[in-house]
Amino acid sequence: MSQQQFARIKERLAVPVIAAPMFLVSSPEMVIEGCKAGIIGSFPLLNARTTEILEEWMERITQELAAAREEDTAQPVAPWAVNLIVHRTNKRYETDLDLIKKFQPPIVITSLGNPQPVVDIVHEYGGLVFSDVINLTHARKAANTGIDGLILVCNGAGGHAGTLNPVAFLSAVQEFWNGITIVAGCISRGQDIVAMEVLGADMVYMGTRFIATAETFASEAYRSMLMASNAEDLIYTDAFSGVHGNYLAPSIRNAGLDPNQLQKKDTMDFSFAQVSEAKAWKDIWSAGQGVGAIKRTAPIADVVAELREEYEQTYASLVSARKG
Repeated sequence: MSQQQFARIKERLAVPVIAAPMFLVSSPEMVIEGCKAGIIGSFPLLNARTTEILEEWMERITQELAAAREEDTAQPVAPWAVNLIVHRTNKRYETDLDLIKKFQPPIVITSLGNPQPVVDIVHEYGGLVFSDVINLTHARKAANTGIDGLILVCNGAGGHAGTLNPVAFLSAVQEFWNGITIVAGCISRGQDIVAMEVLGADMVYMGTRFIATAETFASEAYRSMLMASNAEDLIYTDAFSGVHGNYLAPSIRNAGLDPNQLQKKDTMDFSFAQVSEAKAWKDIWSAGQGVGAIKRTAPIADVVAELREEYEQTYASLVSARKG
């Protein structure tokens, strides 16, 4: 059933892309405009600082996407997704899950824990559950919980990321998993999307490429740093949340810290996400190794159009090369 649902979803996409949910970056406007442009827009539920604000966001997204579908029935509108941290330190887990039941987002992405309780709820209303994983152990566990899709967060991804090469990770997962497979990590161009599809991925997960788009919550300073950075400006550390992730070293220095002298955080803790003055991701900024592809600020629709053009040209070139 999930494969049939997914096939219908892909028919509504300009390119097989999920705009990854980014803490303190993804906004309701980014979700709405991304879906209208033909990609799956998503956001972390914890980006809404209170349950009341979250309810307003989910209602707005639901209403505006419904209106867009009615306004132009010939123009497909992609589905939206939310990201729920299922780790025990997420104090808003239960209340956010209640809002998932109420608004029924078509896709729920789980992170950092067992997705099983979420699967039961989302499948009841006909939605899909994707689980992001950073290694094979986590992938095998998630695959046995009834989820519909695995998001393989590979080496070089922004934010929390694993250390596996996408070629190796995807190949290993294909030995025990035949569900929907999404790949994340260093994917910034249409050519990259094609490469992942050729390897067997159904979709890709792109975050860094969209941070500097006009609709996000990213500050002007953050956008400027992204456009001035490349892969060598990143540091991979678990100092901020207890889970390894990629961060912009210049932002760490700007916060008064030495990137080479960071202290390891002994335990995972996502309760910081409830605090308005959270330091990780607010003053210390994340990016993936594909950061060098960001050259300008633009509406998300323009970025999607650029990706689609690159994507279609790459496939056309492959077909032409085979004929030659």
